Amino acid sequence: MSADDKYPEDSGRRRFVKGVVGGSALAGVGAVGTVTVNSATASPGSGGGTTQAWAIENTGGPAPRGMPQIPLEIDDEGYVKGIWPDVETVNQGGRQVQVAEMDLGGSTYTSEWFQYCGVEGYQGIQPGYESENYFHSDSAPPYDWQSSNKEQGDRFHVDDFDDYTEWGNGIGSAGLGKPATGTWRSQDAEDVIPIQLLRSPRIEEAAQDNEWLQASTDQGFIAWLNKCTHFCCVPGYKQSDSAARFGGADGVYCQCHQSVYDPFSIVQTLFTARPRPD
Repeated sequence: MSADDKYPEDSGRRRFVKGVVGGSALAGVGAVGTVTVNSATASPGSGGGTTQAWAIENTGGPAPRGMPQIPLEIDDEGYVKGIWPDVETVNQGGRQVQVAEMDLGGSTYTSEWFQYCGVEGYQGIQPGYESENYFHSDSAPPYDWQSSNKEQGDRFHVDDFDDYTEWGNGIGSAGLGKPATGTWRSQDAEDVIPIQLLRSPRIEEAAQDNEWLQASTDQGFIAWLNKCTHFCCVPGYKQSDSAARFGGADGVYCQCHQSVYDPFSIVQTLFTARPRPD
């Protein structure tokens, strides 16, 4: 434990947002563990390259880094929607290309956060893809509350999560937050972008004094692209009884290779985003 970590592991609290190692210290990131870097990709296309993203922290298993957070907001009617970066046309390498990028909460938020695991080729990740950006319920949700109350394609409303401070399904601890699975920017698209949505009092508390979380979460809601950074499987929050064996009963657990993520620890990661195919 470092001297400036006032919330040690056994205290029951975590630092919700952690720093990122600068580019000059990349040689030591393997030992530090704060930042992980993917091997470079030489695929042709637009965008890509070294990218710094906010993510839910990878805390165990072979995954090289956390899964990228999706900033969100709640509209005037109470529906939850993701925030897509501002789109502009720029000159790159002598040609005009569209770029989705914006300043948000003191950080640069860009579509390159989601350009890995083949997602870079999905229609919904193309900067100019027209979408209303709401999160929609998926076809086979793993939670009883969701399968009983939501049809495929339904949007999520804050009222769906009104018991988020008590919810539990017998896996891990109850009261940490209420989850849902869904899709984002996938309406009328061939490829479906899987997301996990969670409303938690821990996120609500953390956002009170953190600039990034104030800008990227709303009323305790947080979301992330639900693609494991190891072999691109789809993990789950409180979806597997076996998660406890790998320390993931209260985390996001990937059954494919036992990677675990902590949705209450938001970290910055540095990796090489894949270019979008032309």
